[in-house]
Parts: sequence; structure tokens; C-alpha cells
Amino acid sequence: MPHAQFDPTARQALAVAAVDAKTRKDLSWQQIADVTGGLSVAFVTAAVLGQHALPDHAADAVAELLGLDADAAMLLRTIPTRGSLDGAVPTDPTIYRFYEMLQVYGTTLKALVHEEFGDGIISAINFKLDVKKVADPEGGERAVITLDGKYLPTKPF
Repeated sequence: MPHAQFDPTARQALAVAAVDAKTRKDLSWQQIADVTGGLSVAFVTAAVLGQHALPDHAADAVAELLGLDADAAMLLRTIPTRGSLDGAVPTDPTIYRFYEMLQVYGTTLKALVHEEFGDGIISAINFKLDVKKVADPEGGERAVITLDGKYLPTKPF
């Protein structure tokens, strides 16, 4: 039976412990995702950081790999209270840049989505995320981030 959390404190503490274990064991997020039986690295990372529930087999495998106990595996299975940022402007430079991108391009994305699809939203639940590093023709590297969400139209009632 699925269980949901209403207080994010336990999952936040688990995320801290999991990242500590990941660091101590010198594991990559991909290595952690590899033990889940096919879940994406983005989904598993989000789950370990407290934003998704893992299926039973994946929660057990991740907990075992990280050396976490049965209580941690149970928490990894629970449906979290989502949202990792408080209401303040983010101070971490990487997170802030995403915030800045939405400040600058949020209304553009909204306008283009509505023009293309009509009134509705892009789901963050029926969603795929991918991050790739590619060579920049002008030198250095570029980050290619793909946000792939199902379009959900607004339905009058």
C-alpha cells in the first residue's frame, strides 16, 4: 500500500544521510541509478533527494548500496511532500541560474506553450528530465537540459 508524508523533515534528513553515504562510498548518481533496474538517473537522484517515491525493489537496492537501514528503505518508498526550495530567492549559484532562467524566459515559455497547445500545463509528474554535456563549437562545454512533460489541457467544469 502506498503511504504519503505530510512533513518533509524525515525525507530531508534521509537525503542528507544518503548524500553523505554516496560521498563516503565515492559513488556517482549513475551508479546508484544502475542498481534500480532501469530507472533514470534523474528520477533516482530526485528520489534520493526526497522528491519522488521509489518502487519497492529500487528502494531496497538503493538503501543496500548506500548502507542505509530498513527505515531508510521504507522512507524511500513513501510519497514525499515535494518541493525542495523555500520561498526565498535561491542562493546556490547553480539553482539560482535556473531561477534566473525562469525569471527571464518563464513568460516566453508560457506564451509559446499556450500558443502551441492551448490553455493547460506541462506536467511535472508525467515527466522526463535529461542532462547532457556536449562540446561547444566555440570551445568549452555546454549543458543540454531536456524537460519533457505531458501536456494537460485545462478542462471546463
